[in-house]
Amino acid sequence: MPRPFASSADLGDKTPTLEILADGVYALTAEGDPNVGAVEGEDFVVCFEALATPAAARDWLAVLRAHTDKPIRYLVLSHYHAVRTLGASAFGAPGVIAHDLTRALIAERGKQDWESELGRMPRLFKDPDGIPGLTWPSVTFAGTLTIDLGGDRGDLDLAYCGRGHTEGDIVAWLPRHRILFAGDLVETQAALYTGDAFHGEWASGTLDHVDSFGAETLVGGRGAVAHGRDAARAAVAQTRAFLTTMIGEVGRVRRDGGTLKDAFSAVHAALAPAYGGWPIFEHCLPFDVSRLWDELDGVERPRIWTAERDREVWTELQD
Repeated sequence: MPRPFASSADLGDKTPTLEILADGVYALTAEGDPNVGAVEGEDFVVCFEALATPAAARDWLAVLRAHTDKPIRYLVLSHYHAVRTLGASAFGAPGVIAHDLTRALIAERGKQDWESELGRMPRLFKDPDGIPGLTWPSVTFAGTLTIDLGGDRGDLDLAYCGRGHTEGDIVAWLPRHRILFAGDLVETQAALYTGDAFHGEWASGTLDHVDSFGAETLVGGRGAVAHGRDAARAAVAQTRAFLTTMIGEVGRVRRDGGTLKDAFSAVHAALAPAYGGWPIFEHCLPFDVSRLWDELDGVERPRIWTAERDREVWTELQD
């Protein structure tokens, strides 16, 4: 029997868990579903990530509102993917912040990505008819941007660490607490999606930059919060190991004259013992290997994923 397409058969509810990481610093994880977070300023809130639909975002906000009634001033989007952006309207934030390249990617391929991710991960799209349209950042930057949280709460630093999961990923850093919201540049015991990635840069300079913060608490894009410097460092290392294994296996197959399907089989065999039981491993891997094959073939920027292309690649690479 062929495997169900992507995460189309993953329809069971996940249990969300709210963690209070420090005074006014929150992370919501959900058994491998996309993580979200929030940071209280003196008289406002900054939210990190938007989820896939306004209905899904409202569920998160109901949890947050049990702890703070401060108005949401900023919504920070780590990158352009639909499951991270399309719930933005629920926050009512005057400022929606993202990297310059994220805004450009939404313009270039946001509609196709919406259709692609809805097909791949239908459970995440609670009440998709409630999405008012693409999310457009109102504030963008190229390198760093600092939000003064007011009072004695210090700063929240937003930073671009280089190309990785996409062209435009950013992280959010609380130096006072040494807490890093890393978005999908780091996963904590969850498989990587690399279908829009720059594998070589991500595995080297970009992760070096992420690790240089010296986080003592790290919230990845998926998976549990990493508590302690050793756990945060391990999360970066497991992300790097996933990438370098992929790069090594696909490179070897190409040098030996193999096919894309050969590369997929080799990567699956190499990664499954350590990562195969982690969330979205089987979902991601065909798209990951397809993009890496293109990258090693000299395709500089990821090709746009459409619902049709998703199905074609999935069918080509399944046994």
